[in-house]
Order: sequence, then C-alpha cells, then structure tokens
Amino acid sequence: MTVPSRKIRVARHLPGLAHLAAILLFVAASLVNAQAPDPTRPSATPYNPPPAPQLKSLPPATNSPQATPPSTTQTSSQTTPTSPPQTQPASQQPTPQQNPTLQPRPADQALVPSDVPTIRVQANEVNLIFTVTDKKGRFITGLRRENFGLLDDGRPPVAVIGFRQQTNLPLRVGIMIDTSSSIRSRFQFEQDSAVEFFLQILHRNDRAFVEGFDIEENIAQDYTNSVDLLNQGIRKLRPGGGTALYDALYKTCRDQMLTLRGDEAVRKALILVSDGDDNYSRATQTDAIKECQRAETIVYTISTNVSPSKDKGDETLKIISDATGGQAFYPNKIEDVAVGFHNIEAELRSQYSLQYRPADFKADGSFRTIYLQATDRRYSVRTRKGYFAPRPPE
Repeated sequence: MTVPSRKIRVARHLPGLAHLAAILLFVAASLVNAQAPDPTRPSATPYNPPPAPQLKSLPPATNSPQATPPSTTQTSSQTTPTSPPQTQPASQQPTPQQNPTLQPRPADQALVPSDVPTIRVQANEVNLIFTVTDKKGRFITGLRRENFGLLDDGRPPVAVIGFRQQTNLPLRVGIMIDTSSSIRSRFQFEQDSAVEFFLQILHRNDRAFVEGFDIEENIAQDYTNSVDLLNQGIRKLRPGGGTALYDALYKTCRDQMLTLRGDEAVRKALILVSDGDDNYSRATQTDAIKECQRAETIVYTISTNVSPSKDKGDETLKIISDATGGQAFYPNKIEDVAVGFHNIEAELRSQYSLQYRPADFKADGSFRTIYLQATDRRYSVRTRKGYFAPRPPE
C-alpha cells in the first residue's frame, strides 16, 4: 500500500511538534508558578514610610474630676451631657444693635467670689490657656483632655492637675491704645470699639485696665470691674507724639501683668491696638516678647493700618501675637476695628485651660518650650510658645 507523500511529511515532523508543545507547556507552568506565592519566601510589600510620631493623649487629671463638654452657648460653670465637638465661627461681623447704655458697676463687685472654684497654683505647676480651631478658623469646643498631646521642654508632663473647657477663669485684660500722632484720624473708632469690647467681655469677677502710649505709657484707668470707669479712662486719651511700642509692651507686662502672680489662677491678656510702628523704644522686640512670656500673657493685636498692602508694622504685630499665643487682626477699613475686638471676645470665651506638673522641672529661670497639639489633625491648637521657670528665692 502506498502512503501519500503529504502524510509522510507530517509524520516526519510529529516528534518536533511534540517537543515544541512540551516547551510551551513548561513555559506556561513557569508563568503560573511565578504568579503564585511561594510559602517559603516572604511576599514583597510596597514601602510605606513610617508615620510621623504622635503625642500620647494626656493622662487623667489627678486632683479634679473629668470635665464634660459644655454647650457652646453656655458660659457658666454648669455643663451639659457629653456631645460631639462643636464649632463656632471665629471671625464674623457683629450683629447691628443700638448704642449700649453704660451701666455702672459697684467697684466692690470685683471682690465678689466667683461661682467657679478657685484654682491654687504652685511654683512647679503650669496653667496653660489655649484655643482650638478647625481649618476654616472656627472655634472647636467640647473636646476632652484625652484629645490632646503635650510636651513641656520636650517631655510629657508628670501629672495633669486639671482640665477645663470653655474656661471661665477670672480674666485680667488690658487694652493698649496707640496714641501717637500717626493714628490721629482713626482714634475715635478705636475708642468706641474698646468701650463696646468691655461691655461684652467683662463678668463680675473680671478686671481690666486702659492704657494709652506714644513715647510714654499712660495708665488712664487701672484694674477695675466698672465699665463706666473704663469708659472714662478711654475718653481721657489724646493722640500725639512719637511711638515707643516695645517700651510700652515691656513695661506693661512687667508692671501690670507680672505683678499678678499669686495663688489664684487667672487668664491674662492684652489687646494691642496700633499700626505696629516703633521709632522711639530702647527695648527691642525680643525684650518685649520675652517679658510677655515671663508674665504668661497672651497678646492680641489689631492693626490700624488699612492700606491695601501690609507693611513692616503689620509683620511686627503678627510676630508678637504668635509668640505669646494670641492672634493678629487686620481690618480692611478702620470701622472694622470693632470686628477685631468682637473676634477676640469670642476667642476668650472659647478657650481651654490645662493645669499640669512638668517633668524634670527646675526653678532656674530658664525658658521652657511648650508643644501642644490635638490628636485629631483636622484641628489646630494656638497657645504660647513656652514660659520662663521661676528663679530660686534669694
């Protein structure tokens, strides 16, 4: 029987085709094995950089009960049941209202005991006042102690003595008004805004003073709880002369704020209304800031420069406020100075108070840095950069 030549050629190539098929099967098996994980070999994972170090939450307070979040509209010492953090607008235009009538307050009202228990502060305890805002600048209230992490001079505190929300500790506040000739045309607005501020902010256990400054400081009205007396002091001020801003700030913190050191914990704040220029001071900017830090005083600044661009004076005001835990406000027009006062008022009523005992504390007069942050990165904490430890008694 004769086999066709075509079939003979196919038969001759059968061994080669079988070999090729075997090679293809081997390659396919290799690819499958390459995709399957090898149990004897660790699997490769993408590199993720280590997370940034986070501060541990503050430990429970040792000598005070844990605070519960208060209502955002409540300013008394009473609190409401636990609720999520709430926000308040940090910058808003005050609602129009009629001109306030000054109601006289007896001077002895300043001595009436507060509804809030007095906090006694020892030399090795720190009372830290701070504000929390979100990314839109709105105040955040209702947070708890464990929502914050703290480093004092690079170390966590030994103990937390107390934590308060929407603190209503007694307020000691001073308004420093630039009375140099450079602000003559804006002076009336500053006076009216300062009076309105006192009407809104002062409670019966708060005290305030009024000071004007050019090349010298003029305490027009010393500490009082009477808005009438403060109004009279503001109206006494007259513009004129050069500007010694750093001298005025240094001496005010030294004579008005540093002298308040005592057993009772209070909140100390200065509102500096100025264009930020200085042409007469002997003290430097650093001297003034250090004295504010030594006096543990928050400085808020309101610029009276309403030109379209910021100048050196505006930057000076920002440096001072940032270093002391305050904030700088830049009105678009002079009539908006009142908005700056309103924003400061809202902040002073939305603060937290943290009292703690630092680690490795030495009464050597050195400067100790403070680093405080919220565990929730959506929130920003504003407080002073540090403080000076007291010097040992001589």
